Amino acid sequence: MDVSSTAAGGKAKKGAAGRKAGGPRKKSVTRSVKAGLQVPVGRVGRYLKKGRYAPRVGTGAPVYLAAVLEYLAAEVLELAGNAAKDNKKSRIIPRHLLLVARNDEELGKLLAGVTIAHGGVLPKINPVLLPKKTADKAAKEPKSPKKTAKSPKKA
Repeated sequence: MDVSSTAAGGKAKKGAAGRKAGGPRKKSVTRSVKAGLQVPVGRVGRYLKKGRYAPRVGTGAPVYLAAVLEYLAAEVLELAGNAAKDNKKSRIIPRHLLLVARNDEELGKLLAGVTIAHGGVLPKINPVLLPKKTADKAAKEPKSPKKTAKSPKKA
């Protein structure tokens, strides 16, 4: 029995995976690219599985969750960037994130129980502490002396 004939007559190469032996390999396309996202869909799916949130995880779940995470991140960063511009700063600091979270109604609901380190507090003065505005001010205005005519200069 000839050993060389069996090797030559068998399959060409292992690991060809359905393509011709010498053909070029296709470049893999990630699920993030397919969905048009920046957040890694594969990593989100891995964390969903490892986290034991459910016994099984569908194929669409990590894509949807990645899209939601990307949307929230973009929303917060856009508003925080506007807050930084309003304060004449070029960098986003925790203070800007706090202002965004507390001033936006929907983000305020989402981040209601969240404490942001080095965020400070919202600027607010209790109305009781403000000076009183009454009708007395209107009455006082006519009493102020008015300069009617200039006195002639003494020569």
